[in-house]
Amino acid sequence: MTKRRTTVKGRKLSAKDLQYQVGRMFMRSRTNKYNAKQIIKKLKITNSKDAVKHALIVLEQQGLIMHHKEGKYRYNRKASLDAQGKVAKSKTYEGRVDQTRSGDAYIICEGLDDDVFVRSRDLKGAFNKDIVKVAVPQIRGKRRPEGKVVEIVTRSLTHLIGKLSKKSKLSIVYPLNKKLVDEVYINNKNIGGASDGDQVVVKITEWGASQNKSLWGQVTEVLRDASDNDLAMQSILLSNGFDLDFPQDVLDQVKDIQPGVVESEVAKRRDMRPITTITIDPLTARDFDDALSYQEVEDGSIEVGIHIADVTHYVPEDSPLDKEALKRSTSVYLVDRVLPMLPEKLSNDLCSLNPHEDRYTFSAIFTFDTNYKITKRWYGRTVIHSDRRFTYEEAQEIIETGKGDYHKEINKLNKIAEKLRKDKYKNGAISFESDEVQFVLNEEGKPINTYVKQRKAAHMLVEDFMLLANKGVATYIHKKDKQEIPFIYRVHDEPNPDKLADFALFAKAMDFKMEIDTPKQIARSFNSLHKLAEQDEQYKLLQPLAIRTMSKAEYSTDNIGHYGLAFDYYTHFTSPIRRYSDVLVHRLLNKNLSNTHRTDKGKLEAKANHISLQERKANDAERESVKYKQAEYVLDHIGEEFDGRVSGMIDKGIFVELVDSKAEGLISFDKFDEPYEVADSRLKAVGKRSGDIITMGQPIRVKILDADLDSRTIEMQIIPTDQ
Repeated sequence: MTKRRTTVKGRKLSAKDLQYQVGRMFMRSRTNKYNAKQIIKKLKITNSKDAVKHALIVLEQQGLIMHHKEGKYRYNRKASLDAQGKVAKSKTYEGRVDQTRSGDAYIICEGLDDDVFVRSRDLKGAFNKDIVKVAVPQIRGKRRPEGKVVEIVTRSLTHLIGKLSKKSKLSIVYPLNKKLVDEVYINNKNIGGASDGDQVVVKITEWGASQNKSLWGQVTEVLRDASDNDLAMQSILLSNGFDLDFPQDVLDQVKDIQPGVVESEVAKRRDMRPITTITIDPLTARDFDDALSYQEVEDGSIEVGIHIADVTHYVPEDSPLDKEALKRSTSVYLVDRVLPMLPEKLSNDLCSLNPHEDRYTFSAIFTFDTNYKITKRWYGRTVIHSDRRFTYEEAQEIIETGKGDYHKEINKLNKIAEKLRKDKYKNGAISFESDEVQFVLNEEGKPINTYVKQRKAAHMLVEDFMLLANKGVATYIHKKDKQEIPFIYRVHDEPNPDKLADFALFAKAMDFKMEIDTPKQIARSFNSLHKLAEQDEQYKLLQPLAIRTMSKAEYSTDNIGHYGLAFDYYTHFTSPIRRYSDVLVHRLLNKNLSNTHRTDKGKLEAKANHISLQERKANDAERESVKYKQAEYVLDHIGEEFDGRVSGMIDKGIFVELVDSKAEGLISFDKFDEPYEVADSRLKAVGKRSGDIITMGQPIRVKILDADLDSRTIEMQIIPTDQ
């Protein structure tokens, strides 16, 4: 492809260049009409009117522009121009809408390296997080693809919470989350007994053809007794597409499930009840979906069982319960609540591996020799009896002191886990551990304190054995037969090279050298950064930026391995109470234990895509709840001072992250004593009069001025160091 000059001012263009530049001009000014004389003036070229008229005729014949009247032409919205000045054919992709504040959007599509930019007028009424089909002209060149939405496949937002304003003939609901939509109209016959001023749940029944058209709905619930906190959390869940309640047919199915184990079913399973078995979970956990068993064998080897709740025993395939679990695909963990994937009777009772109760499980059992090398693997359905429930804190104390219930088993398990962890990093795994803020809540759910969650040996012990089971199951399926067995893998691609190169330059400016020539060099560099961040708080700010260079892990039937873990084969097997991917994996594994079973790969891939999408929605909801609680916490500390660090820079000001709560706020430069100029690197800002420099990662003292719960924003100001 011939590289075109971007500067045309004062030039006489060749016929091809003229067609290209005129076509590009119409694409940039899609609503304007031009004649030849106006084009010459706008482009500042020296071509004759006749030459421009000829270019207009050619572009009209190609379908890029349309004749309007009196020698004027306008852009044909059904066409686009490729790099050679020809009308480009379009290809349709399916993707998720990521809408910006301006109303424009980027469509995140499978099979495309870059997100597709879509102007607000071309969204066809699609809203944030909707799944759409977008037509993208097959334009050669390096610029970001631009397209138009041609079909809305799935609406993300189907319900919302808002305040009802009742009029004589109709009512209007103004959403609690003002970012969603402006308002929803409701016929008064559909307000469900709500009164003026009530907070209500609205189901959207009719969408307008564009953002400017009205939305209509009906009230499904009146929330008269709900607290502000409940309203906010429920609004977050609904706005991310999660239903608050289970359908009646699902509840009816669960009601008929009988508790306990029966001998006829036990006879089909490996009985692990006589073997020492424990669970290790967070203090506040209500569902226990994994347990560990420990047994020493006569030859000195050790048998470790990783036992997972057998959800598939209670959830028949294609039943109402199964379909609802697939629809949800995941439990959603907000700061103060969990929206479960399965009804509470299953998640917190029948499937939960409660202590001193027999439970059906699906297990991965590994035998280790005296050097902690795996010599034998077994997978299958079991029945267990948990002898003791430990919190992470209790298990950690046993590891540190060597004393307590089952101290021998726990410390031996910890030594094996340490060996597994060492081997994992030796093989190229990456350590990414960004700070996770936790909240202390009062009875009303209001945050009264914050702290950063610590990961200690007890957490890593459990994690390493779960990784072992997940890796083992995926490896077993992949190697079972020479021909592919369709399966759900958890995959993670290598980092984006462009993002990685940008990050390397950014890190270099902060005196950290990234080696990025090979995947192993990249992994070593990231691990070095992690160790450095443990010693120097300034480098912690690089870790979230490093994570952004990475591809997102997702579910797929096409196994490309897991780069971050350095595993060739990996899946999710260990959390079927809260992840539907694991339910599918249990079913597929069970069907392939004694025989070879191949399911329809296309249908399985469609489920994998849906689960990945739901996972992203759940992550969005969880982040929103954290930001809400951070803003709510800060709201009680207006006028107080906190330690923070500069965490980002834009032309308007600097972002500061508070050390304790990890809440982030923007301090506008207009609140400074002088104007500042931000460097192109976004690593520093320089005072235009004094020359004072503010750098990324710099410790800084700030005062809280205000916080807004609706926007989740925090307003701060800097406290000068001489005060």
